[in-house]
Amino acid sequence: MMARTEISAGGVVYRKVEECLEVQLIMDRYGKISLAKGKMEPGETVEETALREIEEETGIVGEIIAPVDIIKYKYINPVHGEVDKEVHYYLVEAKGGSLRPQVEEISGVSWYDPAEAWLKQEQGGYDNNDIIVRKALALLGIHV
Repeated sequence: MMARTEISAGGVVYRKVEECLEVQLIMDRYGKISLAKGKMEPGETVEETALREIEEETGIVGEIIAPVDIIKYKYINPVHGEVDKEVHYYLVEAKGGSLRPQVEEISGVSWYDPAEAWLKQEQGGYDNNDIIVRKALALLGIHV
């Protein structure tokens, strides 16, 4: 039996405040540092999914600047069995909206300077997001 594939998308969101760059991180419902992301809905492109999920989870309206990477892993769904999961991440510039965590999904969302964001990811994030945060920062010219 073929494993089903599930596609999610999300982003590393940043904003420029005067001369400073800030990166958005969320605290998920398990108390881990993470990135806004969610499942693709029928009729959506991966890019549309990423932007919709960011807006739903964090209140921020963004614009995709560049693809970052795709994380792939497997998990066991109680109904469908093994699922091949793909999460597509984008570098997203915040263009509008206001920071407002979707409390049903996440427990918080904040802006950090890039060095602090990397430290938080390293100490309290998911290992498979390290490469995403690192690549996104590199696209912004910040090397950690």
